[in-house]
Amino acid sequence: MTAQPAEPDELDFLSFVEYAIAETTRELPDVDPVAMRLVLTLHRLTSALVYDLESAVHRPSGWSWPGFRLLFVLWLAGPLEAKRAAQLSGMSRAAVSALVNTLERDGLVSRTPAPHDRRAVRLALTETGRRRITEAYTAHNARERTWAATLSKPERTILIGLLEKLMTGPAATEAKQRF
Repeated sequence: MTAQPAEPDELDFLSFVEYAIAETTRELPDVDPVAMRLVLTLHRLTSALVYDLESAVHRPSGWSWPGFRLLFVLWLAGPLEAKRAAQLSGMSRAAVSALVNTLERDGLVSRTPAPHDRRAVRLALTETGRRRITEAYTAHNARERTWAATLSKPERTILIGLLEKLMTGPAATEAKQRF
């Protein structure tokens, strides 16, 4: 918890958390500032981390963060039906369908009718796609290591445990049902 900047024009994306909590609790005294800090900090940090990975690794590789997510899922769990690829990558089927048009055009993904249902589409990485995602993931993991290096090994273990606890809690279980 850091000192609140005196003026809104002194804020940046991450320091806005402290300011937002102070202003919100001033306007709405019944707000839970600890819950707000937790969620706002997680959201802002995740956004900053994704932006860093996308700008440092994925855009130079020629794709967006959603493109990376889909290629990553197909690399590790594919070939998959488009519906399942959408679930595992956290995207809608429509978003995956639009994204596959680009990835297929770029020679990274192939699309074929599913064997059990010709209306369903099965997605797979091409050899070029496999080569490109493994190259990109090497750079991606180097960036992950840079971010993780801020914490000691015990701190990383504790944080992972806490995040996994949040991921298996009642709110997360409820949210997963909407995916």
